[in-house]
Amino acid sequence: MVARHEAHQRVRWTPDRYVWEKRRVLLPESQRRRSGAAERDTGLANADLDFSARYETVRAGEDLAREFDVPVGTALLQRTYRTRSRRERAPLSLVTSYLRHDLAAENPALLDPRNEPWPGGTQHQLHTVGIELDRITDQLTARPPTPQEREALCLAPGACVMALRKTSYDTRGRVVELSDVILPADRTEFVYTTSLPPLDA
Repeated sequence: MVARHEAHQRVRWTPDRYVWEKRRVLLPESQRRRSGAAERDTGLANADLDFSARYETVRAGEDLAREFDVPVGTALLQRTYRTRSRRERAPLSLVTSYLRHDLAAENPALLDPRNEPWPGGTQHQLHTVGIELDRITDQLTARPPTPQEREALCLAPGACVMALRKTSYDTRGRVVELSDVILPADRTEFVYTTSLPPLDA
């Protein structure tokens, strides 16, 4: 007999979410608190979601040092995020985000996980220390899950994950935030639209 698996909340991920987040940077806190990227991606209300965050200071290994263009051993703020529908046990994704600790420390509030979920998300957090994002690069790879990912995401047998590395650059060309996001492929939809210039342009 084939085991049955419950239907999970679907997530629709589009690149214009980053533009939407940037436009919200200058909004008053009351407006930023009404909803965030998770609500936008799922169509759920804020009250339908459960959010948790864990912070710790780590030292950059070779991979992260290369990405941030800093010496190996540089202090980074590692933030681990989990957001789930209150109707489900599995989170929507497994997110590990990194900021340069010296930049985050310019606003002590950014070092305190009790301030999460931060109204306006990471782009607004960076704005509080004078950083404006210029571009974000997404690198997406499909692969089998690790045993830990399979259990955490309640994946059905044979289901894959999509591993997303999101790299955020500021207007000076520096990498100022990097996120590794593990998404369950059986309930995540990526939609990319590319505008093409006319031939006579």
